[in-house]
Amino acid sequence: MQLGFIGLGTMGASMAANLQKAGHKLTVFDISRAAAEPHLVAGAVWAASPRAVAEASEIVFTSLPGPPEVEQVALGADGLLGGMRRDAVYFDLSTNSPSVVRRIHRDFAIRGAHMLDAPVSGGPRGARTGELALWVGGERAVFDRCKTVLDAIGDEARHIGPIGAGTVAKLVHNCAGYAIQCALAEVFTLGVKGGVDPLALFEAVRMGAVGRRRTFDGLVDQFLRGVYDPPAFALRLAHKDVSLATALGRELGVPMRAANLALEEMTEAMNRGWSGRDSRVAMLLQEERAGVTIKVDPDRLASVVERIRPPKS
Repeated sequence: MQLGFIGLGTMGASMAANLQKAGHKLTVFDISRAAAEPHLVAGAVWAASPRAVAEASEIVFTSLPGPPEVEQVALGADGLLGGMRRDAVYFDLSTNSPSVVRRIHRDFAIRGAHMLDAPVSGGPRGARTGELALWVGGERAVFDRCKTVLDAIGDEARHIGPIGAGTVAKLVHNCAGYAIQCALAEVFTLGVKGGVDPLALFEAVRMGAVGRRRTFDGLVDQFLRGVYDPPAFALRLAHKDVSLATALGRELGVPMRAANLALEEMTEAMNRGWSGRDSRVAMLLQEERAGVTIKVDPDRLASVVERIRPPKS
C-alpha cells in the first residue's frame, strides 16, 4: 500500500521505518531532509511538501510536536488537505488538542477524506520495537479497513470512540502519569528523610497492596463500578493513615502538597458521613465537581479486564 509519513523525529523515524519493514511503499516529508535519509536509502520517496505527500498516498501519517505543527501541516498552505484524494485516510499520531483534531476532521470530511486521531504510547523504545499502543478516534469502519497497516506501527491499536476520543485518552494517560510522579516523589522523600534506605523503601512499597497492582487497576473494584459498599478498606482508616503520613511530613520538614490535598478530599468525604464506606468513596467528590456519573456495567467491565489482563511470566 502507498503510504505517506510526515515528521521523522525520535518517534516518527522508527514508526516510518517499521512501516517500510512491513513492505509498505513510503512517501516522506520532514522540515529536515537529512532526517529522511535512512528512509530514502530504504526505498522511500521524498516529497517537497505535505500536499505532495497527500497526492501520492492512500494513507498519510503525521508525528509532530504539537497542535500548531499538526494544524499547519494539515490545513496550511501546501498542506495535506489540498492534496488528499477522496476517501483517502489521514492518521495523526501526535499528542494533540481534541479541538484541533475535530476541526481538521471537519475540514477533511468536507473534502470527502477521512481524518482519525491516533496518538501513541510506548516511548522511543516502543516506537523502535513496535510495542506501542495506538488509541484511535474516528470512524470505526475506517479504523477496521486500516487495522493491518496500524499493526505495523504498534501491537495495541484500539478504536476508542468518535473523533477526538484517542486524543482525550492520551491526555488522561499522560497527565495521570505525571501527577502520580509528583505524588511518588513526595512520599519517597518523606520515607528517605524518615530514615529508610531508598532501595529498601522501593522494594517494600512495590510489594504492598498498591505496588502489586498496575497503575490503573485501582479504578476497577469501586470507582468504575460505582460501588463503595461494603468497604474493602474503610474511609476512616485510610483518613487516619494519610493523617499520620502528613503529620510525619510536618515533623520532618517535608512538603506534602499532594498528600495534604488527598487528606482534604478524605476529610470532606468524612464530613459527608461516608466514614464507614470504602476509602475510595472520596472519588465521588470529583465526579460531583465534574458533573459526571461513572457506573460501568459489571459484565462489560469484567470482559475488558479479562481481555487486557497481562500474561503470566
